[in-house]
Amino acid sequence: MTKRAYNFNAGPAALPLEVLERAQADFVDFRGTGMSIMEMSHRGKVYEEVHNEAQSRLLSLLGNPSGYKVLFLQGGASTQFAMVPMNFLTAGKTGSYVLTGSWASKAEKEARLIGETHIAASSENNKFMSIPDLSSIEIPENAAYLHVTSNETIEGSQYQQYPDTGSVPLIADMSSDILCREFDVNQFDFIYAGAQKNLGPSGVTVVIAREELLAESPKHIPTMLRYSTHAANNSLYNTPPSFSVYMVNEVLKWIEEQGSLAGVEKINREKAGLIYDTIDSSEGFYRGPVEAGSRSIMNITFRLPSEELEKQFIKESEQEGFVGLKGHRSVGGLRASIYNAVPYENVKALADFMNHFQKNHG
Repeated sequence: MTKRAYNFNAGPAALPLEVLERAQADFVDFRGTGMSIMEMSHRGKVYEEVHNEAQSRLLSLLGNPSGYKVLFLQGGASTQFAMVPMNFLTAGKTGSYVLTGSWASKAEKEARLIGETHIAASSENNKFMSIPDLSSIEIPENAAYLHVTSNETIEGSQYQQYPDTGSVPLIADMSSDILCREFDVNQFDFIYAGAQKNLGPSGVTVVIAREELLAESPKHIPTMLRYSTHAANNSLYNTPPSFSVYMVNEVLKWIEEQGSLAGVEKINREKAGLIYDTIDSSEGFYRGPVEAGSRSIMNITFRLPSEELEKQFIKESEQEGFVGLKGHRSVGGLRASIYNAVPYENVKALADFMNHFQKNHG
């Protein structure tokens, strides 16, 4: 048995070991075809079955909402930052954004290249250490949509509830917390997520959207950047990232095996509780900068009394087999990304290490 690292990387991130082992078994000869799925035509029956299965499995995990379609796109969430306004921010309309951290800010900045934007609410005044109160969100009358980033990987904050936008479409970047908990997909008109945190490997971006939003894209934008192109062609207009789609399907199967979203959420909350309890009971040795009501159950950020101690923490943790605990370079500190596939035992090992480190250095 290969010794596995304690992988707390923010993305590409941990994948379920069972999924990796199944992929390994499938790798050379997929379903008795004598070919790897990576060698197959995306127009062939075998690949198309996997493609369609992944789409229907995702909708099934979300309760089979009516009128929604799943797309598999490329270019990561960063390409969606531009595609969303290109497709929806029409003349005379405003793209409305809630700024909650680095990723929400990048999305708004990209939209500014396309058209008019508006800040519906922002937590920048407290360094993005909270999600703005939903009652403070102001959506202009001419809003094309309201865009939210459901979880900020860098700062470590997450929406606990989502705003009610009435007739204005609600668009969410869920790259770092999709399928980590139960939620009502009917609240949203358009969701996008890079796969490499909770859904699979990097290379595919998932879109879940109301079909009417995908039907008509402006004709002046490039063909590949129109949602209508991909919707009309079942995301097979050009060659899809077939191996990544196959892996997403396998991860979705694994989520079903964990008891679907309810089962996954239960263990995610237990994992997050282990680390937050360690932080909160450390008498200030560890400090969680995010306000308690906005804490993420996916990305836990924390600080130590000095940067020297933080460097020592990284050094000692790496010697013990922990990977990816250094905070993002833009904010510093420490971060544990505990996505769906990070086992409870690994999180328990981290909590034990944190207690041990405090005993030695506190």
